[in-house]
Amino acid sequence: MKFVSPSLVLATATLVVFAGCAAMANAPVKVSDGILTGHNGMTLYTFDKDVAGSGKSTCNGPCASNWPPLAAAPSDSANGDFTVITRDDGSKQWAVKGKPVYFWVKDSKPGDKTGDGFNKVWQVAKP
Repeated sequence: MKFVSPSLVLATATLVVFAGCAAMANAPVKVSDGILTGHNGMTLYTFDKDVAGSGKSTCNGPCASNWPPLAAAPSDSANGDFTVITRDDGSKQWAVKGKPVYFWVKDSKPGDKTGDGFNKVWQVAKP
């Protein structure tokens, strides 16, 4: 039986946490209460009709008016679980684990999650 020092376990756990935080530091989103938010603190959502990894958003036109995409700058590039897709109108949008992410116009303040479960196809985005 091997003895593992509690200090070694703590040091290893600390490194894992800091590595995760470093990756999030360069991310286009934040984690708040277990969900993804924009840098403005507003909840982000995924759309069940979007296919992960397809590089496409199926929420365009009037849909995108109600569910504004998390915009990416033309110069933004992939970073870990965060990728950039090109929308039908040519604009750029962030995706998390291959799924485009959106805001919901009816959320009025940071922490609102009124779009979660909307029409049974919109879900809060999780890390």
